[in-house]
Amino acid sequence: MGQKIGVVDVGGGYRGIYAAGVLDYCLDNGIRFDLGIGVSAGSANIASYTAGQARRNRQFYSEFGRRREYASAGNYIRKRSFIDLDYVYGTLSNSDGESPLDYEAILRNPAEMITVATEAETGEAKYFTKADLAQDRYDIFKASSAIPVVCRPYEVDGVLYYDGALSDPVPIVKAFQMGCDKVVLLLTLPQDQPRSPKKDTALARQLKHTYPQAAKALESRADTYNASVALAKAFAEQGKLLIVAPDDTCGVGTLTRDKEKLIQFYEKGVQDGAIIRAFVSDIG
Repeated sequence: MGQKIGVVDVGGGYRGIYAAGVLDYCLDNGIRFDLGIGVSAGSANIASYTAGQARRNRQFYSEFGRRREYASAGNYIRKRSFIDLDYVYGTLSNSDGESPLDYEAILRNPAEMITVATEAETGEAKYFTKADLAQDRYDIFKASSAIPVVCRPYEVDGVLYYDGALSDPVPIVKAFQMGCDKVVLLLTLPQDQPRSPKKDTALARQLKHTYPQAAKALESRADTYNASVALAKAFAEQGKLLIVAPDDTCGVGTLTRDKEKLIQFYEKGVQDGAIIRAFVSDIG
C-alpha cells in the first residue's frame, strides 16, 4: 500500500494564481494526490485540479478576473459584494458557462476533496466535502471565498458562511487528521513572510456589530496563519510536509488584476511545482 498524500491550498485572492500554476504542473506531470483541501480561492484551484482541468484557473485569474462583472465597485453597490461569487462560481462555471467545471470528473476522481468555510454566527470552521456539491450548485466554493466586508456572507443550506481563512487558514492539521502520511502545502506568500494583522483588524472592526464571533476569528487570523506556518516548518523538518511557496509575489496582491504580473506569478508556480516530484516519488 502506498502512502496517503494530501495537498493543501491556502488561497490568497488573486495570488492564488501561483498555486494554480503549481497544480497545473502536477496535472501535466502525472502527480496525483489522495486528498485536496482548499481555502477561499484555493478551493477553486483544488476543484479544477480534482476535475483534471489544467489551466482552467489560469484563465479565471488572468482573464475573467479582470472583468467588471467578476470584481468591481459596481458589484458592491448592487449586491454588497465586491466579488460577484455567483458570477464566478455560477455564470462562468455552470454547465452552460464559458468555462464549465467538470462536476462528473470530480465525482469520478477517487481523491477526497475538502472545502473550508467559516460559519458567520459561530466563527467555527466548516469542512465541506464532495457530498455537498451538485451539478451547477457550487455554493461551497462561494462560501469559502466570501471575504468579510468585501463580500456579504454566503448562505449554504440555511447557514451563512464567510471565507475559510478566518477559522482555518492553513488546514494542515485537518489533512493529517484525515490520515495523510505526507502533505504538500501551497502558500502564496513567501514562507518566511509573516501575515500582518493590519487589514484584518480594520475589517473586523466593521464586522463585529453583525457577526462578533466571525470578527473575533478575523482578528486572530494573522496569528493563526503565522502559527500554522511555523507548525508546517516543523513538519517539514520531520519529512512529513513539503512547503511550496514563492520567493516573491511578482507584485501580485489579493486583488491585483495586472495581467502581466499575474501570468508571471503563474509561471513561477509552474516552475516551483517541480520540487514536488521527489517528495511524492514513493507513492505506491
